[in-house]
Amino acid sequence: MKAVGYALALPVILLTTWWVASAESTNVFAPPLRTIAEAFGDVWFSGRFTRDVLPSLGRLAAGFAIALAAGMGVGFVVGRWKLARDLTAPILAFFRVLPAPVLIPVLLVAVGIGDTTKIVVIAAGAVWPILLSTADGVSAVDEVAQETAAAYRLPTRTRYALLLRAATPQISAGARQALGLSIILMVVSEMLMSTDGLGFTVVQFQRSFAIPQMWSGVLLIGIVGFILAKLFELVERRVLRWHRGHTGQGEQSW
Repeated sequence: MKAVGYALALPVILLTTWWVASAESTNVFAPPLRTIAEAFGDVWFSGRFTRDVLPSLGRLAAGFAIALAAGMGVGFVVGRWKLARDLTAPILAFFRVLPAPVLIPVLLVAVGIGDTTKIVVIAAGAVWPILLSTADGVSAVDEVAQETAAAYRLPTRTRYALLLRAATPQISAGARQALGLSIILMVVSEMLMSTDGLGFTVVQFQRSFAIPQMWSGVLLIGIVGFILAKLFELVERRVLRWHRGHTGQGEQSW
């Protein structure tokens, strides 16, 4: 519970400060937080939640899952074999710096407006932190441990599983970064090519000058990101329990 209090302390302080500082605001584009909170309840505690929020979360989950599977798979091959690293280095360097949103016009022509396009955009942007972290983690595994596993004639599948387990801390770091990118790309793709979702709804409110409602959408996106980050930390803490014990690190998050 103490860790929960620490995690929530800063958001509560910031929201309280925002509430007090904006209480007397007459700026149309920066309404009081009280007004935004009222709009939040009216907008999101209704059918709009299932119409807009759930589709966004579904696309986010699908895109992140694809990025995780592809990043770990390709990253393992790149990290395990030097020839693969040498052959793919120029291609990886190119696509690593290519912003995923620039693929949107191409995907619109090839696939059209639909969930598939948005999922591909999310996966294409989120895959790189996972891929590179996996490659770095696998290539950094102690060679003595690999030779020991070979000397004991462990099955190839078991040795590969041990390699991935040893690289899990680096993979987790890449996945954490990819989750943040996935949320950003989800919103951007929905703003540019969607008829529902959080990004689409925020843009629609902005275009119709429904400013409190627009701010409520921005606030909801932040809340969703915060909750997903904390859920990721919970999973990460369980998966890396062996690593924390090995390094002597305590439980630092909830």
